Amino acid sequence: MSSQGTGARGGLFGAGGRFKGGTDPIMEKFNESIGFDKRMWAQDLKGSMAYAKAITKIGIITEEEGAQLQEGLDKVYQEWADGTFEIKPGDEDIHTANERRLTELMGPVGGKLHTGRSRNDQVATDTRLWLVDAERDILKDLAGLLGACGEYAREHVDILMAGYTHLQPAQPIRFSHWLMSHLSPIMRDTQRLTEIIPRANQCPLGSGALAGNAFGVDREFLAAELGFDGVTPNSLDSVCDRDFVVEFLMWSTLLLTHMSQIAEDVIITNLLKGIDVDDAYATGSSLMPQKKNPDALEILRGKAGVALGRAVGFTATLKGLPRAYNKDLQEDKIPLFQAVDTVKDCIAITTGVILTMKPNPEMLMKALCPEMLATDLADYLVRKGVPFRETHHISGACVRLAEEQQVSIDTLTLEQLQAIDERFEEDVMKVWDYEASVERKSSIGGTCKKSVLKQVDDMTTYAKSLL
Repeated sequence: MSSQGTGARGGLFGAGGRFKGGTDPIMEKFNESIGFDKRMWAQDLKGSMAYAKAITKIGIITEEEGAQLQEGLDKVYQEWADGTFEIKPGDEDIHTANERRLTELMGPVGGKLHTGRSRNDQVATDTRLWLVDAERDILKDLAGLLGACGEYAREHVDILMAGYTHLQPAQPIRFSHWLMSHLSPIMRDTQRLTEIIPRANQCPLGSGALAGNAFGVDREFLAAELGFDGVTPNSLDSVCDRDFVVEFLMWSTLLLTHMSQIAEDVIITNLLKGIDVDDAYATGSSLMPQKKNPDALEILRGKAGVALGRAVGFTATLKGLPRAYNKDLQEDKIPLFQAVDTVKDCIAITTGVILTMKPNPEMLMKALCPEMLATDLADYLVRKGVPFRETHHISGACVRLAEEQQVSIDTLTLEQLQAIDERFEEDVMKVWDYEASVERKSSIGGTCKKSVLKQVDDMTTYAKSLL
């Protein structure tokens, strides 16, 4: 049984105020967030620097006091930057830690900084600043992935491979078309990220605990100082809004889902020897000397499920909360920080795997089979005016004949084909050409060379626009 009321309350809630005694030491540990929200030290200090200017501007503190606060905040910032800042008992969170150190350095004037401000609007501001910085950094990483992998696709555009549906051979495609089919979702994810940043980049500072700022602080000035696009419109909502966190968590879930799909396809193609995954992204077995396991890809695949858990878990935390701020919201930081770290790692791994994997053109061609040209056989008759529903049936009959005779469909003679339908002519034998089949798919988004290169050009141009 722990002893209650013996712990410290730190500088904010010391004896003589609302509370008569200390906190249960277990409660102190349970309540504190400094262990993880210290990651926002720079954003917290930038917010305080802007707020010090704002309360100086409206005369709550003198110009001299404002200058003293700026000097002290600069010193605290430098300590964090140098790695010399010392977290002490009672530093419940990054806000109290920085304010405590500011007061140690500058004396009683440090106590004026928090005038009209609450940790409720302070933490909302810090989190938005931190996340927007992270999102913009991730955009650069995604631009690098799209640009570099697009050029990789361009380099290998002449390689053909089998395309699959239901994991069954379907039609021949270009290797680069397959790769672009995975990069296209990543480009959509990148576009989505650019769309959610403006919603996150709104300033809640000056909302107070819930009802607003009692001293008429200029919130638009604060927004401009901190680089926000605007101010949040309702103070009550401002302090408890974590939509921007949920949006990022859900966005990261979709991105990692797409990367998981890339990983699965690469694992399968590597298994079939169509590509070789570089040693840098593989590991061995503790028992079997011959093993080369695609562990990087397997971990990528596994990260998607964990990402979904973070998004669902925090959304469930939000669903029953009353207005306005509740301490449940403290639980946003760990999943958010984990999501950002995971996303950055997964982008780096995905980029590295793609750029270093080596396609094996011979093995990719070996996976092609003439039966994959059965649709081309049907299209041959369509071009002669036969309705597709009829040609589909005729081509199916040719496939069945080849299966019954246990031969490849491209070895059927003209006489055998004409026995099924007399409209087959001698030029039908030109159908059995994989390159020609691929080049016939010339519509926008198709697998012909010109179309694939257009996809590459569009994506690499988009990637450059992000930098």
